[in-house]
Order: sequence, then C-alpha cells, then structure tokens
Amino acid sequence: MLLAIGPEERHGYAIMREIARMTDGATQLGPGGVYTTIRRLLDDGLIEESDERPDLEVDDQRRRYYRLTGTGRGVAATEVRRLEALVRSARPWALEAVG
Repeated sequence: MLLAIGPEERHGYAIMREIARMTDGATQLGPGGVYTTIRRLLDDGLIEESDERPDLEVDDQRRRYYRLTGTGRGVAATEVRRLEALVRSARPWALEAVG
C-alpha cells in the first residue's frame, strides 16, 4: 500500500485503483481492506492525512487524502530494495525457457 501511495497524495479509492494498476489486476482490494490498512498505517506513523484538498469543484470534499511520512518513505525504500534483491537472485534461472 505504501508503494501505491508513492510520492503523491491519494484518497482510498485512488489507492485501490493504483494497487490494481501496479499488479495488472492480480491484487484488488475492497474498501474494508484498504481502510483497515490505512488506519494501521496511520497508527504506525507511516502515512498521515493531508489537510490540503484539490479544487473542491472537481473533487468530493468528503474524501480524505493520505501521504507518506518520512518513516513511511524509508519503509517503502527498504521494501523496494528487498524486492530488487529477490528479483536479482531469481532472474538467472526463473526466466529460462522451460523445456
């Protein structure tokens, strides 16, 4: 979820869409899962709610926007490094043609 929020501010529905986009539809979270995770990330200090709102004529003022904290960016960076190392170690054999 931290990677789906990324460098932007996103509301819950936009986070759900970004997760689906990033995973080519393989992972699709519903509102219950997203908002439960958002609450945990807020409690853990990894994200914070933004006070800023886009143009209210274009956006629903009931939406809450979230952004990564410094700690959240650090955790996201650590996860990216972990995933890169995993792919690097698997690439030599995992992409070989089977047969």
